[in-house]
Amino acid sequence: MSKTPDSGKAEDDEPSTVEQYLVKDPERFALNMARMVEQAGKAASAWAEPRERGEVRDHVAEPVVDMVKTFSKLSEYWLADPQRALEAQTRLFAGYMTVWANAIQRVSPSAEGADDAVKPERGDKRFQDPEWGRNAFFDFLKQAYLVTSRWASELVEHAEGLDEHTRHKASFYVKQVSNAISPSNFILTNPELFRETVASNGENLVRGMKMLAEDIAAGKGDLKLRQADYSPFEIGRNIATTPGKVVGRSDVAEIIQYDPATETVLKRPLLICPPWINKFYILDLNPQKSFIRWAIEQGHTVFVISWINPDERHGAKSWEAYIREGLQYGLDTIEKATGERDVNAIGYCVGGTLLAAALALMAKEGDDRIKSATFFTTQVDFTYAGDLKVFVDEEQVAAVEKSMNEKGYLDGTKMATAFNMLRSGDLIWPYVVNNYMRGKDPLPFDLLYWNADSTRMAAANHSFYLRNCYLENNLSRGTMELAGHTVSLGDVTIPIYNLASREDHIAPALSVFLGSKYFGGKVEYVMAGSGHIAGVVNPPASNKYQYWTGGPPTCDFNQWIAAATDHPGSWWPHWQSWIEAKDNTRVPARTPGKHMKTLGDAPGTYVKVRV
Repeated sequence: MSKTPDSGKAEDDEPSTVEQYLVKDPERFALNMARMVEQAGKAASAWAEPRERGEVRDHVAEPVVDMVKTFSKLSEYWLADPQRALEAQTRLFAGYMTVWANAIQRVSPSAEGADDAVKPERGDKRFQDPEWGRNAFFDFLKQAYLVTSRWASELVEHAEGLDEHTRHKASFYVKQVSNAISPSNFILTNPELFRETVASNGENLVRGMKMLAEDIAAGKGDLKLRQADYSPFEIGRNIATTPGKVVGRSDVAEIIQYDPATETVLKRPLLICPPWINKFYILDLNPQKSFIRWAIEQGHTVFVISWINPDERHGAKSWEAYIREGLQYGLDTIEKATGERDVNAIGYCVGGTLLAAALALMAKEGDDRIKSATFFTTQVDFTYAGDLKVFVDEEQVAAVEKSMNEKGYLDGTKMATAFNMLRSGDLIWPYVVNNYMRGKDPLPFDLLYWNADSTRMAAANHSFYLRNCYLENNLSRGTMELAGHTVSLGDVTIPIYNLASREDHIAPALSVFLGSKYFGGKVEYVMAGSGHIAGVVNPPASNKYQYWTGGPPTCDFNQWIAAATDHPGSWWPHWQSWIEAKDNTRVPARTPGKHMKTLGDAPGTYVKVRV
């Protein structure tokens, strides 16, 4: 059965029948409804019991209050002028009238088919079932929803006088509410869910409520949304399998050295500083996707920092501690393991922000061991930061700090939820529908296994990051205080390879571009296709996406893009050529443990600690 890609209308003439929405076995359906209520009771108990024991404290009110305040400011603008309010209401009413007229025309015996008042955006997968266009009831719901959500977005877009932070938050919250109330999320307003429920006599809802109870129990009172079948995966067995040894361990980091794959290697070892917000094995998911394995095959002696999954013992560990006991400890370990002082370094996301701050501090202290730095989707200036900035203002940061100080850390589920909300239409609601409405187990997927393997945030570390980067933008302003120094990125004069991703929602390409100007040396800005993960983890063998290169990142961003050269495929070989142009000296391959005692096999023990 064919359908148009943007409206979901069926092109055949088969009429929609009422029978497919009628219960065939009322007795069995009623029995399953009773079983569903029983499972729902178990879900409620899994939610309530940890709260009754005082093990869980709800902080739901805090973001809700912020959302209400934001919408209040938006409402003030539109209601302050009666004429403006009337025009806004008229636009919405006109949209509804068009939807209603189309609905009347659609049910008319002589109707030949009316165009939708509004069509879903290209790539919107929620309304692909033919019944969204063929059935007058579901078509009306779809169009009314789309008209309302577009109207709400336009209210934010056209509200004058709002400061940019409030506008950003209003736009984000409107998107969250719109995604949540979509008719595709509910049994009675989604034709596919309705049919499945009737066809199975409600057994899908029994399975769904059982999964909901299990996921709340797994989250110890909070919903831990199941995005994949995690059971096939095990760290060290079929994920993060590149051979190597743990050659160092501090309170906050394990240092992993990987086995060589070539007879000779680049003289300069490579140190990778991943984010502590996620685990490092995003760069070593499997042999086909592993940047670490690929870098080894190009002749790098690769060392990786594997951050601790912190608990109450690490609450006072600050950014300085992560620099001293993570980055600089890694450099010390490399020197012991290889005898080399000169090192190439990579920082990914917040790991890159830490690396940039560390380089500025090391410049003040005369530590020149890092000879080149590569940043993967890293922000050093947060003026145009991504949607995470929605969660950062003085009131929200103070609330997070209060929550962290109770335990010494921020629960990993809180960060995981925040990241999922950035793409709730892809990472939340499809799984809510699939798991709890359809009662279907999600499929195995290594990337989503990694996404669900969340980490906690040490209180002092996370507070420093939120305040100095997102809230006060001290790093790019040259006012960040570290180890008694006021550090400046202008003191960082080593060569920089600054990689952005075109569709990145966490570190937008514009933000990365603008951050380039704060470094004191030459910066090679490269923009990859796709987003925060796929844009980085893009092995050449996949022959996917593209990347852009151009002149120095000193002009207007749009001008740079207009003049940039488009290259098909992965940026990895381009980076390798950049690295080799700095120093291509080769030495015999280095084996972990040759000059120092090892502490176990890669990927180590810290990465296996789960929330």
